[in-house]
Amino acid sequence: MEEPYTSDDPETRLALFDFAFENAPIGIALVDTEGRIIRGNTAFAKLLSVPVEKVLGSHFRDFTHPDDIEADVILFEQVLRGARDGYTIEKRYLRPDGEIVHVLIHVAAMRNAEGEVVRVISQIEDVTRHKEHERQLTERAAQLELALEAIRGGFWQMDIISGKFETSDRLAQYIGGPTAARLDLERYL
Repeated sequence: MEEPYTSDDPETRLALFDFAFENAPIGIALVDTEGRIIRGNTAFAKLLSVPVEKVLGSHFRDFTHPDDIEADVILFEQVLRGARDGYTIEKRYLRPDGEIVHVLIHVAAMRNAEGEVVRVISQIEDVTRHKEHERQLTERAAQLELALEAIRGGFWQMDIISGKFETSDRLAQYIGGPTAARLDLERYL
């Protein structure tokens, strides 16, 4: 008895592809060689905040942030010329309401039997939250650096796991004079 979904016939393969395409938790888009969307899944349309029908026929430039178009077009054209099979790029989408969505896109060429690119498949992941967390961490690090610089006598820090101890330049100079280098634990003690 043959297992369902294990047959290698084209009809089963197409059904599996359709199921995976439509139910993927990330955006997926099939793009023609002109850069127009010929098929997009629900997750992709949701990412753009437009109905699926409105996505079809649009060019990827239509929703790509203007500052990110050039890099994407260069890579897309390299795929079409056969210089690469695909690429990954981080860029921004603009929703109709002007909201910016940060995305990570994985693009792969789909070729015919002669090896010519006939369409491109893109997998699109929303990384907006990651970018916001990254921005917050950078902001906090800058605030911490400013606070530490404001400490008149300087500071020391110790990584408990590695046992690495280090003073700030200011504390080393406070202890050893204007030309003193940072102190390790032994020199500090």
